[in-house]
Amino acid sequence: MNTSEAHFPRIMLLELMSLNDFPIDFQKHYHTHLLCHSGHLSFLFNGTKMNCKKGEFLFWFADSNLSHLKFSKDFKSSVLLVEKQFLDENVPDQNLSIDAILHSRQYPVKQLNEKSDYDRILTNFLLLHSKYQDKEHRFYDEALKLQMRLFILEMWHTFTKEYERRKRSLQSGTLYEQFMHLVQLHCLKEREVQFYANQLHISAKYLNFVCKKNSDITASQWIQRYAKERIILLLENKRLNIAEIADEMDFSSRSFFTRYVKKILGVTPSAYRNRLD
Repeated sequence: MNTSEAHFPRIMLLELMSLNDFPIDFQKHYHTHLLCHSGHLSFLFNGTKMNCKKGEFLFWFADSNLSHLKFSKDFKSSVLLVEKQFLDENVPDQNLSIDAILHSRQYPVKQLNEKSDYDRILTNFLLLHSKYQDKEHRFYDEALKLQMRLFILEMWHTFTKEYERRKRSLQSGTLYEQFMHLVQLHCLKEREVQFYANQLHISAKYLNFVCKKNSDITASQWIQRYAKERIILLLENKRLNIAEIADEMDFSSRSFFTRYVKKILGVTPSAYRNRLD
């Protein structure tokens, strides 16, 4: 076992009742999966107060803007902690992961509509943790990575209905909600306000007015914010080279892509990747 593994196990399964049951600095090193069995938990997430109660699932990314955790006296949960780099390196499908990541960053608490969903999550907690502990397995690393990928696919499967439900409600919501939904869908390739205004059958000027009124942020700023998140995720995926990412985002050349990335990240794509090494 190397020093890093000794200090930060890749997988931890906890029965948690209070903040003291979490490892020190867990938010820095681990992605957190929490299944609430009883009681409730409240917290601030990106400055917004949220709650997780009995029968709900909660997912926090490592380094989330998370604070003010408060637990009810009857709170009980199962928590699976997965070391950040290990999970990130074993995401099975990058395109699906971008949508899932952006959705979870906005909606960390997920409702479970059926007992089968609750049972599925708990079973997959146990399966991943069991595979992690099986260190005598002849193909330990390969088997653990496969189990990690299967775990992620099971999570995506479980929450597809919740994601689709939210998507339908946004599609039939206010102009602002519809715009936000369109940005999440198209910002990888469409970075002009006029495209979204056309989709909503309004002028670009009026779309900016709607955004400023609802969020104090312009439509252009929202587009750039979502595009920035996607670019970061793509650049962190070492399986894609920079030319492939530029093509994925419909840039006519790598040089145009480089200028755009430098504008919103402050560094070139290559420089950003070098920071990751």
